[in-house]
Amino acid sequence: MTEARTTVASPCIGVCALDEKDICTGCYRSVAEIAAWSGLGNEDKRAVLARADRRYREQWGQPPA
Repeated sequence: MTEARTTVASPCIGVCALDEKDICTGCYRSVAEIAAWSGLGNEDKRAVLARADRRYREQWGQPPA
């Protein structure tokens, strides 16, 4: 299957601070995920977003609507 022409947007919100597990407290991506982001395809970016969402939910519960 081919990827959509639209690129998946970065979840960065400009709050770049790492916790003790090297997870960004702004977007919940790991340092490795942040570094790799620009080279990832859309499918891999969506996988990163899913992991970041899971990390957020584990810490805070449901994200705001």
